[in-house]
Amino acid sequence: MASKHVGELEHMVLLAIVRLGPEAYGMSILRELEDRANREVSRGGLYLVLERMVEKGYLETRMGDPSPERGGRAKRFFQLTDLGSEVLRISGRSILAMWDGLEPLLEQGR
Repeated sequence: MASKHVGELEHMVLLAIVRLGPEAYGMSILRELEDRANREVSRGGLYLVLERMVEKGYLETRMGDPSPERGGRAKRFFQLTDLGSEVLRISGRSILAMWDGLEPLLEQGR
């Protein structure tokens, strides 16, 4: 059985896929990470993370139609599986629990 915890980049990629919905493919995920999280990730690095999460059962893929703009290549779209949704919820709750009450402590440190 897969771990119920994900790393920071995996967490962000899963969140980007949820936000993008049916339009979640490699370049749109990269743009979402850059725009929302101010996080730059190489295309190769992103695809390694995506493949790892497909193997773990967190994501499933579908191929779009080939397009002339892409030289006849099709886009590969990603979406969360039920397991991926569960893992994302668990990870999000863990992060929120760790943040709980820390804001005042961080403000004191200034």
